[in-house]
Amino acid sequence: MLELPKAHLPRRGLLRIAGAAALLTLAAGTPATARSPAPPQKYTVVMANMSFGKLPSGVKVGDTITWVNRDTVAHTATARDRSFDVRVQQGQSVSMVVKKAGNIAFFCIYHPAMRGTLAVAAQ
Repeated sequence: MLELPKAHLPRRGLLRIAGAAALLTLAAGTPATARSPAPPQKYTVVMANMSFGKLPSGVKVGDTITWVNRDTVAHTATARDRSFDVRVQQGQSVSMVVKKAGNIAFFCIYHPAMRGTLAVAAQ
């Protein structure tokens, strides 16, 4: 702690210095609040009329995507890089947790004209 000769400071100056020192001590002992990551989000992608519906934006690693099949035939959402492969029977839904960041191209293995790209940000 900084020691100053008391004879050279008026009493009010000593109190101000003591108060400032106390505040600095408190501030130094309090850890900075870390930004906690946003909680995982949930998104839905609908498969209907032999196509993937609107793809969500803002997807991050750790989020959940539920694939809903409203067609009368089975579909998949299969990543070209093999990072996911979701198989959804007609009238069913399947959820997956996104594990990889990047622009992930995917398609339906049964209907290759069904395709899309999922943009995933790191957490």
